[in-house]
Amino acid sequence: MEKSMNNLTETTMVLTTAKKDASAPTAKPLTPTPHIGAKNGDFAKTVLMPGDPMRAKFIAENYLENAKLVNEVRGALGYTGFYKGKRISVMTSGMGQPSMGIYSYELFKFYGVENVIRVGSCGGFDKDLHAKDVVIALGVCTDGNYAKQYGLPGTFAPIADFGLAKKAAEKCEEKGVNFKIGNVLCSDTFYNDGNSGLEWTKMGVLGVEMESAALYCNAARLGKKSLCICAVSDSYVYPEENLSATERERAFTNMLEIALETAYDVS
Repeated sequence: MEKSMNNLTETTMVLTTAKKDASAPTAKPLTPTPHIGAKNGDFAKTVLMPGDPMRAKFIAENYLENAKLVNEVRGALGYTGFYKGKRISVMTSGMGQPSMGIYSYELFKFYGVENVIRVGSCGGFDKDLHAKDVVIALGVCTDGNYAKQYGLPGTFAPIADFGLAKKAAEKCEEKGVNFKIGNVLCSDTFYNDGNSGLEWTKMGVLGVEMESAALYCNAARLGKKSLCICAVSDSYVYPEENLSATERERAFTNMLEIALETAYDVS
């Protein structure tokens, strides 16, 4: 028991120090972390992050060669393999900003990851977006308070890395995929008692998801690169096109291939 308590105290001290000086290099990486069981070096420099562990498994089994399971703590499946000869990882983020905040922070801070590309689903607000169309989140609006931790004297605007976003847009054009690039809403609620979120459309917001703001904040704070690419699973304009839970796991071929090709270019 005493040994366990000492380990817990050491872990807490390291994490607290890292949070206070997030941009400083970590002399001794704390791996495994409290939430990821992988060893140092198990993750590639570029990681795709779906929210759903079954989508992570699907990507690993269908797109990566020699994929190796490197994490299964809390069911957050993580794999590393090769895509067209380039080493790439895929790791579950879970749902919502707190979960994305933990996993992406630990990947960036303790595993030396340089690029994280979120691959997921979103609700479409825009009339030009239909089910399975692609949304590239260049900027993020949010009703959450993730950035409050930084103590800034104003409102931080989370944005994607322009280089990653540009590459993703080029991949969409090459594949002839219908897509839009712009602002999305990162919401803390899926079931909102007050409104549908459509109020954001008057500001040109394209759709809604739940993880990108935390990812972009972590990347900015740690000097890393991030991007969110989503496929429309539910349309607020065309509800008859909404996808089932099973379709969401497997029907986003264009979005996944765009993300993989983008990852390939920066790996």
